[in-house]
Amino acid sequence: MMATITKKQLVDRIAQSTQSKNSLVQSIIQHFLNNIVSELSEGNRIEFRDFGVFEIRIRAARKAHNPKTFESVQVPAKHTVRFKMGRLMKQKLNGQS
Repeated sequence: MMATITKKQLVDRIAQSTQSKNSLVQSIIQHFLNNIVSELSEGNRIEFRDFGVFEIRIRAARKAHNPKTFESVQVPAKHTVRFKMGRLMKQKLNGQS
């Protein structure tokens, strides 16, 4: 069964394993995440060697249907984030050491 791990749980684990204060670890992680969002919003690609790559993709405009009314609706183009796994993550997820 898969579990959902929250940011707080990660902060607690990291703080305990590094013997640091939770508030410091939480601040560092939040700054890290804010920087990722900031860089992506500027159109930059983010690469963490062996972990993976985050990059912006543009999803094309398309026609969709409202399932309740069956009315045709135009969905505008939008930006999405694509994540591509790195080598080590791929190996770990596929049961290789």
